[in-house]
Amino acid sequence: MDTNEMQRQLQALTDRAEITDLLDRYLRSLDDGVFDEEWARAFHTEDVTAEMPIGTVRGRDALLARIRRGMALFDRTVHLGANAIIEIDGARAIARFAQLSTHVLADGSGSVFISAGHADTHLVRTAGGWRISASTLRVAWTQGSPPQLPEELAPASSA
Repeated sequence: MDTNEMQRQLQALTDRAEITDLLDRYLRSLDDGVFDEEWARAFHTEDVTAEMPIGTVRGRDALLARIRRGMALFDRTVHLGANAIIEIDGARAIARFAQLSTHVLADGSGSVFISAGHADTHLVRTAGGWRISASTLRVAWTQGSPPQLPEELAPASSA
């Protein structure tokens, strides 16, 4: 194996590890509940697009606002990601993984709502490392009663 091939393989392994770490830290951050500008910059590009059960948003500021409002519906959460398939093409990548999300509603009922599905995530390499540029969460099944969504979180696209 020549030096160029070794460098290519090392870069691919490094990229895969960095992307896996970013996705793991992102899911964990949802449970930590600190959603500020630093959080948004650490995970997303400025022009990110996110398609979620609580609507589609475009732009980091819109995503931050939507996540803040959506996660406020829960008292506690645990988000798990597994079985990631990562395809890297230079400075771009696509990751698809299973996501299981467990939520304790913040309405005082103590009710638990569980959702499971797949996340399709597009990433780009930036000067600060890999960032999510687009994501789609497709829920395959749920268990329990979801929270009552306020009108501003109705699943409609927003610009």
